[in-house]
Amino acid sequence: MTILAFDLGASSGRALLGRLQDGKIEVEELHRFSNDPVQVGDRLQWDILRLLHELKQSLLLVKHRGIKLDSIAIDSWAVDFGLIGENGELLGNPYHYRDPHTNGVMEKLREELSDSVIFGRTGIQFLPFNTIYQLAALKQAHSPLLREAKHFLMIPDLLRYFLTGEMYNEFSNATTTQLYNPLTGSWDESLIHAIGLSPELFGEVVQPGTRVGTLRSSLCAELGIDPVPVIAVAEHDTGAAVAAVPALDRSFAYLSCGTWSLMGTEVGEPVINELSEQLNFTNEGGAYGTYRLLKNIMGLWILQECRRAWERAGKSYSFPELVKLAGEAEPFAAFVDPDDALFMPPGDMPARVAEYCKRTGQHVQDSVGAITRCVLESLALKYRFVLELTEKLSGNRFGGLHMVGGGIQNQLLCQWTANAIGKPVWAGPVEGSAIGNMIVQWIAGGKLNDIWEARKAIRDSFPVDEYEPEEKEAWERAYAIFLRKTGVA
Repeated sequence: MTILAFDLGASSGRALLGRLQDGKIEVEELHRFSNDPVQVGDRLQWDILRLLHELKQSLLLVKHRGIKLDSIAIDSWAVDFGLIGENGELLGNPYHYRDPHTNGVMEKLREELSDSVIFGRTGIQFLPFNTIYQLAALKQAHSPLLREAKHFLMIPDLLRYFLTGEMYNEFSNATTTQLYNPLTGSWDESLIHAIGLSPELFGEVVQPGTRVGTLRSSLCAELGIDPVPVIAVAEHDTGAAVAAVPALDRSFAYLSCGTWSLMGTEVGEPVINELSEQLNFTNEGGAYGTYRLLKNIMGLWILQECRRAWERAGKSYSFPELVKLAGEAEPFAAFVDPDDALFMPPGDMPARVAEYCKRTGQHVQDSVGAITRCVLESLALKYRFVLELTEKLSGNRFGGLHMVGGGIQNQLLCQWTANAIGKPVWAGPVEGSAIGNMIVQWIAGGKLNDIWEARKAIRDSFPVDEYEPEEKEAWERAYAIFLRKTGVA
């Protein structure tokens, strides 16, 4: 059974072929492409039609190789969306979650509705770019898009619609909007009305594993291909990545590591109480009746933006080169809180790291190696902080941490994470989101029985690197300084 997984991240996209034979999974990257947001005036938007073009190119590559697909699925980042008009056409390019049009909106809505109401009805952590605040911002700006909109579709929903002509909202992504009520298992009409919208805008929510159409006839005619079933998987890429964690224990902690880092544990029911609200944890839907009790961490975004800033200055560094320079720099020279609002928008991130150090009374980091080391050490220490909160909230003590995603190719970060948490780190697989996408397709196709059989297949198919903690005393001292300098506690 050969399947195609489209895995779209905030900076790049991939089309990967998956083959399952004798309980072993083979993954082949078919096509990789850039996903670059576009600044138009004051607005930062996604080039959604370029992404559709790349999906079509991938389907053509499949055709040219004579491959017969059994199914197709898409996963992507969360919270962003497109609006469809009465004639079925897209109304404008989707806004990027880092666009500043939501500035101040979350704070205003929290005052109007109260934290306990919003969190109590959704279980979702407060982040300024959540879908609820994006929609509220459009409403407050009297956007003509909302006046004409008839259907709300998140990014994978939207691309699926382009491919199939069918409109559905997928569960794992719907839960990230802060407009879905996991206690009722439906869109929360009270919150939707509170931001001035109609519940009719929001469509049927389907679970991962649901067949949601086939490639539309016009697309098949355009590309000269046969119709292929399209499956809704856990379409939030973190939901897909967690599905692919090759855990042996039913109780495990994970870190999905990429542009964003998302750390938490898998639970059977959402954890919505005073402590989870106080700690600003989130309950996002997963595959097969699970929820992801987790917390967002800024991730490798800061380092990615540093690299872009250095490139603009005429100094190009590969990520392996940056890791080498970081390893040669002075340890524990300074720390930042990766989740400080200073680091949220795009821009001159090396200057912002220096600004943060100056603001917190630390030695200003200015060399490439020192800045890179500062960012990576700070990430590892923030991971420890959030892991301890996860243990406190879940009531579980975890024997180690599963790391998945592209960030695990940074071996220094994996080792420093093990050092920081004082526990083993199990790193793998790299293409976690794409593999999680695939296993839901195979379960839907009857080739795997359930997610635990799928996780066994992942363990048997892909290497997992183990990192044991080192230099425990030095990292323990560094953690105390990190907490004091950043004030995260």
